[in-house]
Amino acid sequence: MQALITVILPVFLLVGFGYVLVWRKIVSESTVDGTMQFAQQIAIPCLLFNAIAHLDLSTGFDPKLLLSFYTGAIICFTVGFLGARYLFGRSLQDCVAIGVCALFSNTVLLGLPITERAYGTEALAGNYAIIAVHSPFCYAIGITLMELVRAREAGTAMAALPAKVLKAMFSNSLVIGLALGFIVNLSGVNLPEAFQAAVDMLVRSALPTALLALGGILYRYRPEGDIKVILFTCAISLILHPALVFLLGGINELSDAALRSAVMTSAMAPGINVYIFASVYQSAQRVAASSVLLATALSIFSAWFWLSVLP
Repeated sequence: MQALITVILPVFLLVGFGYVLVWRKIVSESTVDGTMQFAQQIAIPCLLFNAIAHLDLSTGFDPKLLLSFYTGAIICFTVGFLGARYLFGRSLQDCVAIGVCALFSNTVLLGLPITERAYGTEALAGNYAIIAVHSPFCYAIGITLMELVRAREAGTAMAALPAKVLKAMFSNSLVIGLALGFIVNLSGVNLPEAFQAAVDMLVRSALPTALLALGGILYRYRPEGDIKVILFTCAISLILHPALVFLLGGINELSDAALRSAVMTSAMAPGINVYIFASVYQSAQRVAASSVLLATALSIFSAWFWLSVLP
């Protein structure tokens, strides 16, 4: 109970406050959209840049950590895709979008603050290692398979696929922030003190601002229809993924710190990016939107459970 009160509730109170602000029309949806745009395109990329620039890559990037997390993620994508196809009879494009919902954990807006509050800032090296790979990995799988399905259905050539996938990945502001962080880290450049101070100020605003905006954006994604598919997707994200990562982490003999980062991150709801992906391809939008909302609320309980289980 103590973990729920001191670690989890503050994070979800910020999300809930953002939801109430839009619900009661204290702030407009357009204001929330602008706030989230600031968080996702400026503040959070600065946070990731700063973290990677100062991360000890020799200890943070544990191959066994990434193997445990992303093996679990691939299995969850496969279960989501096959379940959508053979249990619910969805189209192939819908199946890819639902698979992406099962694949794409909210590593930044939920995983980072909950892990930080539970275990401290020094415990985030594993989180940042997962985040550094997360967007490129998930976009590569989702976009590649969706474009393959669309090309197959339309009978078109595949020559443009690699360029399309690379453009989608490397025009993403989070990926750009990560890439710049790696450049600074590997080059050994010392950033000017004034520049570093400005980045630090932006970093402090990133997560609180993003959590508030997330709550406001979730207001528009109220569940409607497709409830069985939505519950199926939430179960994969919140139950199957962390259980697989916990099992694989034990097999791979992860350290306590790495296991905490991997499991807590995998126990988070799908992020807003899954709805953006579904909207771009006009596939399973209702499932994606409602899964984000419902699973975000249920993340309270998945996080609570794993905090009580993890060492």
